[in-house]
Amino acid sequence: MRFAIITKDKDGALQVRLNNREAHLAYIKDTGVVEMAGPFLNQSGEMHGSMIILDVADFAAAQAWADNDPYAKAGLFEKVRIEEWKKVIG
Repeated sequence: MRFAIITKDKDGALQVRLNNREAHLAYIKDTGVVEMAGPFLNQSGEMHGSMIILDVADFAAAQAWADNDPYAKAGLFEKVRIEEWKKVIG
């Protein structure tokens, strides 16, 4: 099943994101369940959130993945939304 994880960073947390980016990218690679991912950019071109598409067994697996993301463990996010997602195009 595919799930979209949509996050919004806390205001002023860009440095937290930058400090944990390498660990986050390694987590994506090591877990092997991410189909696509990338940051949202604000009007200044700075990262301020993310969208990650996972292919996992169920919602619980998506939630566990999100909870163990180094960004989440560092307290980067103001909001995290997880939705089952159906790929139609692409």
